[in-house]
Amino acid sequence: MIPPFGRERGAGGYRQLPPGIHAATWSQLESRFGGNPRRREILDGLLRALQALKAAGCRRAYVDGSFVTSKELPGDFDACWDDTDVDYDLLDPVLLDFAHHRAAEKAKFAGEMFVASWGADPMGTLFLDFFQHDRDGRAKGIVQIDLESIP
Repeated sequence: MIPPFGRERGAGGYRQLPPGIHAATWSQLESRFGGNPRRREILDGLLRALQALKAAGCRRAYVDGSFVTSKELPGDFDACWDDTDVDYDLLDPVLLDFAHHRAAEKAKFAGEMFVASWGADPMGTLFLDFFQHDRDGRAKGIVQIDLESIP
């Protein structure tokens, strides 16, 4: 279940989820964060990305960024995915195309997907951990989606 936003505002000035990984189904994510046409457009791209991951054997993904905050019109989504059972031969190659700041992925899916167990910064912080902190280093929440719940 996705909890209410915390009272404090994060580095971007928007209310964030309380710290932790909050498990949700696709319908819960859609209901909570699909409140306007721009958010639904982003959800459509996220769904396509998750469907591509599921087809390659991925079981779960984690959604982050301004999309899971109180920001009315987020620019995109940020997410990472668990590659435990992923068959990389079945994976959409766009999901691993890092050229031009991931332009192809952003164009196709309206957001960015990273491998949860890969390093996100020069210190080697894993994306799954990196996503649980704002730009000021404060803990924040992310949403875990079980890919069995996506249409």
